[in-house]
Amino acid sequence: MSPDKLVYMANQIATFFQTRKHDEAVAGIADHINNFWEPRMRAQFFAIVDAGGEGLKPLVVDASARIKRPKTAPAG
Repeated sequence: MSPDKLVYMANQIATFFQTRKHDEAVAGIADHINNFWEPRMRAQFFAIVDAGGEGLKPLVVDASARIKRPKTAPAG
């Protein structure tokens, strides 16, 4: 998936939750991504976050601490 599409999708989730209290919004975003995004999508998401999170809404960046990082394949 293109990084732009992934950022767009994450920001759409944040828009849905933005009317809630900050902690509820962060939890809702993280829960949604954890439950519905496959590991490859989450890996791409963390590549964006780790590179500075360009284009992501602040709520998404805050939620990233609660999102499960996919396990990396063993080197070998």
